[in-house]
Amino acid sequence: QVQLVESGGGLVQPGGSLRLSCATSGFSLDDYAIGWFRQAPGKEREGVICIGSEDDSTYSAESVKGRFTISRDNALNTVYLQMNNLKPEDTAVYYCAASNRITDAQAMGVISLVSGWYDVWGQGTQVTVSS
Repeated sequence: QVQLVESGGGLVQPGGSLRLSCATSGFSLDDYAIGWFRQAPGKEREGVICIGSEDDSTYSAESVKGRFTISRDNALNTVYLQMNNLKPEDTAVYYCAASNRITDAQAMGVISLVSGWYDVWGQGTQVTVSS
């Protein structure tokens, strides 16, 4: 069974850091791109960052560039989202999703952050940035 499970969310103060994990099972992670998305209350879901299946290329939204990074450990079937210098506007439920149609995230650019390219989703983890 194909499954994604996010963890690592919580409450953090502005300027703080969190690392989210996306544990995958039921498929070969090295054949898939993984994207992180988020949805704040009353807002549409938005793509945050993606790591492609080819050469681990990445692409991130302008709102998180320089603060968020994504990495993968295929041996552990896990993808990580490192979030630094968090801001209150980063508060949202964060989801990871898998796609076998995104190879080079950098080349695909903003397309890699479109949710329609992803086929499998996790249940989400809450991130709250507040003092």
